[in-house]
Amino acid sequence: MAKIMVITSSPNSDGLTAACGEEARQGAQDGGADTVHFCLNDLEIGKCSACGSGWGTCRQEHYCQVEDDFQKLHSAMGDMDAFIFITPVYWWDLSESAKAFFDRVRRCECRKETDTYIKGKPVICVAAAGGTGNGFLLCLASMERFVDHVRGSKFDFIGVTRKNSDYKLKTIREAANKLAASL
Repeated sequence: MAKIMVITSSPNSDGLTAACGEEARQGAQDGGADTVHFCLNDLEIGKCSACGSGWGTCRQEHYCQVEDDFQKLHSAMGDMDAFIFITPVYWWDLSESAKAFFDRVRRCECRKETDTYIKGKPVICVAAAGGTGNGFLLCLASMERFVDHVRGSKFDFIGVTRKNSDYKLKTIREAANKLAASL
C-alpha cells in the first residue's frame, strides 16, 4: 500500500489550513493510501544554522546536525511514496514553521548524485490564504521552488482562500485521491 505524508504548518488547529489537511488526508485514504500527518507547529523544528562553512553534515551525510524534531520527521520521509505540503499564507509567503522546515529539508535533499527522500516522488502543494486571500500565488511560487530544489515531481499546486474554500476543499480531496490512485 502506498504511503503519503501530509504536512501542515499552521498554529490554528481549527482553521482553513487544518481543513485543507483533513481533506488531503481523507482523499489520499479514499484513494487507497496509508497516510501520516504531521503539523509542524506541534514539533520543535528550529531554523537552519548554516553550520560549519554553511554546509555542516547536511550536504555530505544527508543529516542535519541541529538536534530537534527535524531528524524524526526527515527520517520518516524516507518511507513515503508521495507528499502533500499545506501552509497558510503569511505576508504573501509560507508560514514561519514551513520556511524553517523547507530550508532544512532543502539542505539535506540537495545531493544531486544520490537519491534522496523526495527525489522523483509526487508532491501536492497547497497555499491556504485566509484573511484577504492575497498572496497565495507568491506562496505557491515559493513552494514550487522548494519542489524544484529537492527534485520532487510536481503533481498539483492549489491555492485556497476563504472565498473559494467550498469548492477548493473538494479539489484538494480529489487531487489527493488521484495522487494515491496513481501510486
